[in-house]
Amino acid sequence: MAVDPHVLFAGGGTAGYLHPGIAVAAHLAKAIPESRITFAGPGHAREKHTVRTAGYHYAIIPSQPVPQNPIQALRFVADNVAGYCAAHWMLGEQRASLVVGLGGFTSTAVVWAAQSRGVPFILLEQNALPSRTTRWFAREAALVCAAFDEVRPHLHVQASVKVTGNPARPAFEDLFHRTCANGKGHIAKEGALADAANSRPKRLVVLGGAGGARSLNESVPRALKKIGNSLSGWQVIHQTGEGQLQEMENRYRKCGIEALAVSFIDEIASLLFASDLVVCRSGGTCLAELALAGVPAVLVPNSHANDDHHLANAKVFAAARACCLIDESSQSGALDTALANELQPLMADDPARLDMTDKIRQSARPQASSEIASVIRETLFGNQSRLL
Repeated sequence: MAVDPHVLFAGGGTAGYLHPGIAVAAHLAKAIPESRITFAGPGHAREKHTVRTAGYHYAIIPSQPVPQNPIQALRFVADNVAGYCAAHWMLGEQRASLVVGLGGFTSTAVVWAAQSRGVPFILLEQNALPSRTTRWFAREAALVCAAFDEVRPHLHVQASVKVTGNPARPAFEDLFHRTCANGKGHIAKEGALADAANSRPKRLVVLGGAGGARSLNESVPRALKKIGNSLSGWQVIHQTGEGQLQEMENRYRKCGIEALAVSFIDEIASLLFASDLVVCRSGGTCLAELALAGVPAVLVPNSHANDDHHLANAKVFAAARACCLIDESSQSGALDTALANELQPLMADDPARLDMTDKIRQSARPQASSEIASVIRETLFGNQSRLL
């Protein structure tokens, strides 16, 4: 007797890993209404809330990132072995039909357990430089859905890879399709920017709320102070992250800069679609959403990101002249000076920003989520024996 397919999305730990999974799950639920969908992650409160608000079950799998010192090594081994055992049991107990590895340290344990149980799995690789999990398991995966073609040389020659693009949050997809100018997916942003210039100040958005973005929070106010009069006519909105709002407001006050600082931006899609320039890190999800919004960016890769994948992502966009890149790890001077040097000419040059808008727009993959959901569906119904 057939049972409903059960798809387990494994990973998370950061919003950049979690949101693509939720975006794909939404398309999958429409394509296969009878499917069961579960997310497995490390159990962060905000992550659990996000998943449950989206309407899916959440399971906690013990896991730890790669240890930074010997003291953390014992917990790393203990928690990840426990995570593997928990995942191995859960896959059998809940009769999982397919695992989708999202990235993050939880993904490794669950994908490893899926491999040992013979449960098919698909890997979402969001970065130009693949994670350890993707490199280790790509050959055995039913498919690696990659955001960048640049991952191919880093994977086993027998790995099945499809460049789908990186899934973005549904709000970005919806706004992209609502603002499409033609069937090829181009956004009529040039006219929108021209109209906006007459109706509102130009808008600079700083996304400093992600983990590892403290240097942006510290440096951007000083950079804007160096810019001086070039800031005239611009509105500054700065996302600070949890617990940093008051400190951020004080920084701007001391620099004499009028800025709106907020802990988090709930309506981030509508804000970015109506913005003129962004300063941010370069995680795969962030770049996918910038591309859909068609907003120029100054990228400052997180120098502490695993395997320098932020820098690898940013280099792909910089090579296409879709952004400006500041490699924080190789800066000989202060980051605020480098930021001022990049921001000042961009803020004064409307045609340059419009050219970057066109370039970054060419990287947009609005069908990524639905395409990956279709791949999942094909994999499920190509493995009918697991549904019996």
